[in-house]
Amino acid sequence: MNETVQPPSLAEAIQDRPEDVVDESTSEVKMQARDVSVFYGKKKAIDEVSVDVFTEHVTAFIGPSGCGKSTFLRALNRMNDTIPSASVTGTIELDGEDIYASGMDVVQLRARVGMVFQKPNPFPKSIYENIAYGPKIHGLAEGKAELDTIVEKSLRRAGLWDEVKDRLQDSGTALSGGQQQRLCIARAIAVDPEVILMDEPCSALDPIATAKIEELIDDLRGRYAIVIVTHSMQQAARVSQRTAFFHLGHLVEYGHTSDIFTNPQQQRTQDYITGRYG
Repeated sequence: MNETVQPPSLAEAIQDRPEDVVDESTSEVKMQARDVSVFYGKKKAIDEVSVDVFTEHVTAFIGPSGCGKSTFLRALNRMNDTIPSASVTGTIELDGEDIYASGMDVVQLRARVGMVFQKPNPFPKSIYENIAYGPKIHGLAEGKAELDTIVEKSLRRAGLWDEVKDRLQDSGTALSGGQQQRLCIARAIAVDPEVILMDEPCSALDPIATAKIEELIDDLRGRYAIVIVTHSMQQAARVSQRTAFFHLGHLVEYGHTSDIFTNPQQQRTQDYITGRYG
């Protein structure tokens, strides 16, 4: 009989973390949010949040359900624009440029700041067309050969090429849940983004698929600035270098992941990571 594999505890996840080798003095701030508030009508969902997103880091947003972490994530590529009642105040800059400025091309912004959602959402197209769609729309390939190269490179970076290279014309929706999520990551990579936002990318996946996504996130770190929303503190401890703890729409604490989990400066952070609420 196979023994049930238990996921590591938070303490074990912290203990097993690789040493962070990023020199923060030379790490580039890719996105900078200052005093950002998000409203749905008159209701304030996010209250004056300030966070830096570094190119060389994976940044994790943690906190209880409904605390605003996904709302803030969506503000980073203006996904909240799709909600008529939503409005944003404060500033969010990408490479020093205000993404909410009136002249900002939102389509181009979302190519530069890609999004991977909680539930895998491949297009009802072939695996090949799922990847090729973005580069075609944005004019990134001049011909079929160049498009083939982009598709293969994106699937390789997403750790999916060897599993699908012989069935690229099969529907993307025929893949397993974990494969679909990696396909969605490959689709985001295909338009050569600078930032990848991931909104609980493993919440619908089994432990084996989750482990593959986490390995992929680690492989992609440094190529892209990555921000991940997760309900799992263990996952944040495993994959991120910086962690932001949200509670009731406020940013309670933000810093190095190891510090947040082993030496938090705020009582609310301590209470959350020790399970007193959440």
